[in-house]
Amino acid sequence: MADPKGFMSTPRQEWPRRPVVERVRDWDEVYVPGALLPIVSAQANRCMDCGVPFCHDACPLGNLIPEWNDLVARSDWRAASERLHATNNFPEFTGRLCPAPCEAGCVLAINQPAVTIKNVEWAIAERAWEEGFVPPRPPDRLSGKTVAVIGSGPTGLAAAQQLTRAGHTVAVYEKDDRIGGLMRYGIPEFKMEKRFLDRRLEQMRAEGTRFRTSTAVGRDVPAPELRSRYDAVVIATGATAWRELAVPGRELAGVHQAMEYLPPANRVCAGDLEANPLSAAGRHVVIVGGGDTGADCLGTAVREGAASVTQLDIYARPGGERDAEAEPWPTYPKLYRLSGAHEEAGELRTAPAADADARLFAASTLRFTGDDRGRVKELHLVEVDERRQPVAGTERVLPADLVLLALGFSGPDRADGLIDQLGLETEPRGTLARDGEFATNVPGVFAAGDAARGQSLIVWAIAEGRAVAAAVDRYLMGESWLEAPISPHDRPMAV
Repeated sequence: MADPKGFMSTPRQEWPRRPVVERVRDWDEVYVPGALLPIVSAQANRCMDCGVPFCHDACPLGNLIPEWNDLVARSDWRAASERLHATNNFPEFTGRLCPAPCEAGCVLAINQPAVTIKNVEWAIAERAWEEGFVPPRPPDRLSGKTVAVIGSGPTGLAAAQQLTRAGHTVAVYEKDDRIGGLMRYGIPEFKMEKRFLDRRLEQMRAEGTRFRTSTAVGRDVPAPELRSRYDAVVIATGATAWRELAVPGRELAGVHQAMEYLPPANRVCAGDLEANPLSAAGRHVVIVGGGDTGADCLGTAVREGAASVTQLDIYARPGGERDAEAEPWPTYPKLYRLSGAHEEAGELRTAPAADADARLFAASTLRFTGDDRGRVKELHLVEVDERRQPVAGTERVLPADLVLLALGFSGPDRADGLIDQLGLETEPRGTLARDGEFATNVPGVFAAGDAARGQSLIVWAIAEGRAVAAAVDRYLMGESWLEAPISPHDRPMAV
């Protein structure tokens, strides 16, 4: 490491966010432009270059974090970019969207604030693009083998890039009109501007990856026909079957799934729509669900000018410090975290009745009531105990003109017919079944990402894409030099 005492002399300093009153007026990313680079080398210098770096194990990609921290501390950006891209196809995505389990596994985090690994990663990725350190890497020769990748989220894109670079002819099929999956239409612009996604796609096109948009396999192209045209198929459609809320009043107008609300908001930013047909402007919004998707809805509703926004989380409010007995280091602890959207809602007081920022914790929805036109008007809730059982006498009513359900996803959507047409076996929870080589029960068809693993983090999605690419390469060629960072059965570190 560059400075053996860096972690003792330099306090943790994160990339500052723009003032709330400024950033809620636009859709730009929330951080102060140019404010990270002046501090990032000193922050990288806090890395202790541990003999056993648990940040490696906490990250499914096995990112070489101490190595590129040291290189950034020494201002060797080219070498840092090489080490970062050696394990991660898309660090500009994870640097923005990953919740950084690597920081929870940082040895320094045992008794001090962790190294700002995520910020360092972002800085390396952006410096690499600015300096031209990430040119297209087309293969030296083609294998003569063809692969279809169904789905263009982080898993599909990582698999496609790896297989293209290995010399195979790869086509990515996407049912939407643009490539990117939930990164395109699920992630709001203020969390990741889509120009960064487009930049990486241009690199992939230059390498030889082909993209087929507005093509739903199973509906627009019969799945057996597609299978017959390619030597191998990778299914990376994600887990897009959203979970429902079976309570009285669910049928009322104005109660929508989060993924019915977020995509049109992103289309407004892309210039496809003048306004979101489900716009929160002037409405009392209640978001049911305490996860990242709920926070994305929160930040979007604030920017659209909602009259109020409240987010319900069925779990009790977590503490601010790790519980060493319940969630020992280096597992990822459940802590009270303040995302950019929650910071905005708290400062603007969008939910006067909330426990903190815009959230009501330990809150469960009982029913919705509507007006005489059949539109939702109120949400009835109750407090719950640690077993999620209602607490008597705690019922409350919130005004609700728009209710957004952000309850997560259960597995791949079967509506297009892909799963049934190929006769793919599924697990009891609805995900695609696969063996230790990512292979399904259909020869030559592989499954990866959330479609097989279940809803997970972007860093796991990319790791799945890299690993399934290695498996497909072995299937086609008998051996592979591609890295496989995880197996289908690996799971995050947990108690």
